[in-house]
Amino acid sequence: MAITALLIALLPAAIVWTSSDANKYRKLVWVCVFLTFDLIVFGAFTRLTDSGLGCPDWPGCYGAANPFLAHEQIVAAETLMPTGPVTVVKAWIEMIHRYLAMTIGVLIVAMMAQAWYQWHKTRREEYAPWLPTALFFFVCLQGAFGAWTVTLKLQPVIVTTHLLLGMGLLAILAWYGGRQNHLHAPRTLVSASPPAIRNIRVLAGVASSLLLVQLALGGWTSTNYATMACPDFPLCSGKVIPEMDFEHGFTLWRELGKTAAGHYLPFSALTAIHWVHRNFGILVALVAGYTAWRAWGHDDLHKIARYIAFTLGAQIVTGVATIYLSFPLAIAVLHNAGAAMLVLLLTMLNYKAKYQYDIAKKAASSASHPPTSTVRH
Repeated sequence: MAITALLIALLPAAIVWTSSDANKYRKLVWVCVFLTFDLIVFGAFTRLTDSGLGCPDWPGCYGAANPFLAHEQIVAAETLMPTGPVTVVKAWIEMIHRYLAMTIGVLIVAMMAQAWYQWHKTRREEYAPWLPTALFFFVCLQGAFGAWTVTLKLQPVIVTTHLLLGMGLLAILAWYGGRQNHLHAPRTLVSASPPAIRNIRVLAGVASSLLLVQLALGGWTSTNYATMACPDFPLCSGKVIPEMDFEHGFTLWRELGKTAAGHYLPFSALTAIHWVHRNFGILVALVAGYTAWRAWGHDDLHKIARYIAFTLGAQIVTGVATIYLSFPLAIAVLHNAGAAMLVLLLTMLNYKAKYQYDIAKKAASSASHPPTSTVRH
């Protein structure tokens, strides 16, 4: 498995090495951002195709490094239960997901090693190794939850945490990428006042916090297979407030499809999960949309604000379409991709707002305290 991950990692490493970008380290960071986004989207595809147990052990597949070597065991399991969790196709989907995750792990190890080497050699700010080292431990934690996802048989709280950690990894890498960009870009003057930029920082922070809650609710909805618990929109089973079981729906530590006591989860619990996710999404859309509108008028933030507004609109469309079209796979995957894109964009907005605020504050401080000159006689 380790050799496979190293071999796959050679491709993105070659892309970084042969890039025309003079700063290979920054290129490596952004390649990791790109691959992490892809991993989240493919992870959604894995979950939505019920391929999470396509290989029922970890890290290999029936103890083998790939489904080719485990073909006999996979076919035997598929023959015994043709509609079960183990099939040849599902095994490959699950293992491709693992290979991609391990590739990102290898690249983050390379990033950390390069940061420590360059830091000891140059002490330049862009190579400060603390965040790459934290990323290494973070990706190890993510890998542990990936293993528990399989060994604990898709327990909803584990799968949801695995999703949140993946989104967190994307956010940290995007923040680090933004930092690398600004460390190599000339500082520009900011026309907005510090209070105006500070307000956008606050709004972006609030929007990101609400998005985190919505991601947890969305993951909980998906991992409990509650996506179609409300088959209509904007009502839920023809009601504004349908019959809901919040106690069983939001009991965290339980098996998939079961209550904490081991009984089958009632449909009203699934309805509660879906209804909360749907209605909290309205709050997220309003706050994130208002944040984008406030950032729209600032030159350095206009472009990213426009992307946030577009992504929000796409999220609403794909969310509603998932219900009206009875959960088509492609649209459901797009909805998950939109959530990851919002994480990426709001992280970049937070970083850019912080960067602009620091510049504006320094400019205001310099203007109020001009340097004094001494005249010699």
